[in-house]
Amino acid sequence: MRFDGKTALVTGGARGIGLAISERLLNEGARVAIVDRDPNVEAVAKRLGPRTRALVADVTKSAEVDRAVATAHAWADRLDIVVNNAGITGRSYPIWELSDEDWQQVLAVDLTSVFYVCRAAVKLMLPRASGRIINIASIAGKEGNPTLVPYSSAKAGVIGLTKALAKEVATRGILVHAVAPAVIGTELLQQMTKDTVDMLVAKIPMGRVGTPAEVATLVAWLASDECTFTTGAVHDLSGGRATY
Repeated sequence: MRFDGKTALVTGGARGIGLAISERLLNEGARVAIVDRDPNVEAVAKRLGPRTRALVADVTKSAEVDRAVATAHAWADRLDIVVNNAGITGRSYPIWELSDEDWQQVLAVDLTSVFYVCRAAVKLMLPRASGRIINIASIAGKEGNPTLVPYSSAKAGVIGLTKALAKEVATRGILVHAVAPAVIGTELLQQMTKDTVDMLVAKIPMGRVGTPAEVATLVAWLASDECTFTTGAVHDLSGGRATY
């Protein structure tokens, strides 16, 4: 199988897109460390089987991220794949109705955590000159979504971080990618108003939301040894919405 002997770390891996990615990597042979602040991650890991490890951590705290990444690496003395998936949409309101906390919370979870995880992971990948990092961004980071200013800003930051980091490690055996989904059918939709969800789905030419399994399929290819001459790119999963 594609990921036999490899170790992966997935943030926000206890539900939704992260769970689908964790299951896909497991099914193809990887060991998977699932990082989530929800204590339920322990039950999820137990259900997924012995090649899964639960790491309870708050990805907005750098010390907790460092410990989680180090623990995942120590599992088999290697860290091959990192998927930064943890994220929130925040409240769906126009900017003049948002608080400082609304802004700071979304930026902390959706962007700062990606910086923390990438920093910790790259330090461990460099000695082996090998690694794959996949950051879950969003079409909102490319186009901007009204009533989702903090989310759109954070995901644009993830795209910029991905491109810059990819150039820093391009000759060091580490490939870095961003995946930019449109609307995916997860519980994050519950954080948005119905009007916002309807507006987003209406922009998709295929006329439907994507599925977590579809995201996992793309992530698995990007994480594999089949992907060797692509880095720093933004890979769309938008049902035809993205045109560039």
